[in-house]
Amino acid sequence: MELWPAIDLMDGRFVRLAKGDFATSTDFGDPLVAARAMVVAGAQRLNVVDLDAARTGDPLNRATVLELAKTLDVPLQVGGGIRDRRTVEDLLEAGVARVVVGTLSIEDPDLVRSLAEEHPGQILIGLDYERVPAALSSKRPDPREGTSLDDTAEAVSIAVRGWVKHTGQTFEEVMSRYLEAPIAGTVVTDISRDGVLSGPDLKGLSELLDWCPFPVVASGGVRSTADLSALSALDAGGQRLSGAIVGRALAEGHMTMAEAVAACKR
Repeated sequence: MELWPAIDLMDGRFVRLAKGDFATSTDFGDPLVAARAMVVAGAQRLNVVDLDAARTGDPLNRATVLELAKTLDVPLQVGGGIRDRRTVEDLLEAGVARVVVGTLSIEDPDLVRSLAEEHPGQILIGLDYERVPAALSSKRPDPREGTSLDDTAEAVSIAVRGWVKHTGQTFEEVMSRYLEAPIAGTVVTDISRDGVLSGPDLKGLSELLDWCPFPVVASGGVRSTADLSALSALDAGGQRLSGAIVGRALAEGHMTMAEAVAACKR
C-alpha cells in the first residue's frame, strides 16, 4: 500500500480542515517548505489539493501546485477544482503524475472518460462521501451538528464542489460510468472523519473493495501507524487498498514519515 502524504492548499498556505469545514482550518506554514521537508524525511509521493479551487472553481493556488511539480523529484497526485479539459492537460504537461477529478466526474462523465482514454493511468475519480439520513442525501449536513459515519446511517451520498453540495449518488452509481475507461483508480474520502484523527472507515472501505474493480486510495481519519497497518491489511474479494492519504497525523507529528512508510509496507 502506497503512502500519500497530504498537502492541502488554502490562501497560499499548507492547511488542514476538520470534516471539510473551511472555518476550521489549521495553518501548517509554507507549503513549499513543508513539501520539501516531507520528501527529505522519506516521502516517495505527495497528494496535493487546492481547497480554494475545490470550493470556487478558481485555481487560486495553481502557481504553488506548478512550483511543487517543478521542484520536487517525487510523483504528485493533484486534485481540487479541476473541472475542464484545459486544467487537466496543463497539470499533466507541467509534470503532475496523476489528476483527481471529483465534481467533473459526476457533472461531465463523457469528458472524464475521454481524458482517461487520452491519458491512461493518470486520471482518478475522487469520491468524497458522508453517510446521512435518506431525507438529507441530497444536501450536505452542517459538520458542526456532528453528523458522522455509523452503522445506523441510512444512505451514502457523494459530495461535490468543495464538499458543500450533496449529489445523493452512491459509489456504485458514479463508478459504473467508468467500467470501460482506463482510469488509474479512485480516491475515496470519508468527510466525517477527515482531519479529526478519528480512525478510518474500515468497514465501509472493506465493502467498497469487495466490489470495486479499480485501485482504491483511502483518505480520512488516519491517526496512527496502527491505522495504516489496519488499512494495509484490508482484504475483501481478493482486493487490497492501493494507497492511503495521511494529512493531520503527519503534520502534527503523531507519527514520523519513516514510521508511516513502514506501516504501509507491512
